[in-house]
Amino acid sequence: MNHISSPNEPFPSPQALSAATSSHTQGSFTVSTRKLPISKSGPIDAMTERLGIPIPEMIFGDNMVSIAHKTGWCLGFDAEGALDAVDKTGGNMLKVAYARDWESTREGTTQKIKEVVKPYDWSYSTTYDGSLQPGSAPFAPTDKTIPIELLKRRDPILFFDEVVLYESELDDNGISVYSAKLRVMEKRMLLLCRLFMRLDNVLVRIRDTRVYVDFDTQEVIREYTAKESPFEDVKRGLMMSGRLPDDVTIGLRDPNVLDPLLKVVEHRTEAVDLSS
Repeated sequence: MNHISSPNEPFPSPQALSAATSSHTQGSFTVSTRKLPISKSGPIDAMTERLGIPIPEMIFGDNMVSIAHKTGWCLGFDAEGALDAVDKTGGNMLKVAYARDWESTREGTTQKIKEVVKPYDWSYSTTYDGSLQPGSAPFAPTDKTIPIELLKRRDPILFFDEVVLYESELDDNGISVYSAKLRVMEKRMLLLCRLFMRLDNVLVRIRDTRVYVDFDTQEVIREYTAKESPFEDVKRGLMMSGRLPDDVTIGLRDPNVLDPLLKVVEHRTEAVDLSS
C-alpha cells in the first residue's frame, strides 16, 4: 500500500513521490511526470531561502517533467529551476502604481527570511528552458526546425500529461503561470513548457520552450521563443479580431488566443544527437 503524506509532513515521503510519478518508455527514451498538491510551509521556506526571493502563492515544488535517454542524458523541468531563472536584480522589474506596497506584503511570507526583500522581477517572468542533468551532452545551435507538419498528423497519443509548476495572480493585477504539456506518439514526442504572464494595463508576455524528440533518429530539438506586447495593443487586437466573445476578458485569460497578437523578441533553436 502506497504511503500518502499527511498534513503534518512538511516534505513528501519517497513513497508519495513515487506514487505521484507517471512514466512512459518509448524507444531509448523515458518520459516522466509528477503531480502533487501545493507545497507546504516547510518546503516553501526552504526554497525561498535557497532562491533568495519570495516565491509565488501557488508553488508546486514537487511537480516535474523529465525526458531521459538510456545513456543517462536527461532534461528536466521543475519549479525551483524555473524560479531560479527569474531576474533577482530588479533590473527587469515591471512597475504598477502600487508595486512597492505589494512587495511589502510579501516580506512576511516566510519565517526564515528576516531581511528586507531585495528587488526582483515580481512578475516571475522566467527565462527557464530546462535543466540538463550533470554529464548530459549539451545542446548546440542548429538550423533545424521542429517538424510541425509531422506533429499535425493524427497519430495515436500513447502518453499525455499537463503539469503546473507555479502560479501567481500578481496581487490581482493579472497572472503569471509556468506549466508544461506533453504528448508522446509512436515515432515522436513534443513537450511545451510555457510561461504566460499578463500584467493588466502594462504587458502581456509568453515564453515557450518546445522540446521535440524523434525516437528513430534519437535527436532532440529544443526551441525557445519569447513574445510580448503592450497590454493595450493586445486588447485592441482582441477587439479587432472579430472572432472572440463580446467579453474581451475571456480572451485575456487564454494564452493560445493571445499568442498570435504578440511580437517575437527572442528566438533560438538547439539540438543534440543521442544516437552515438
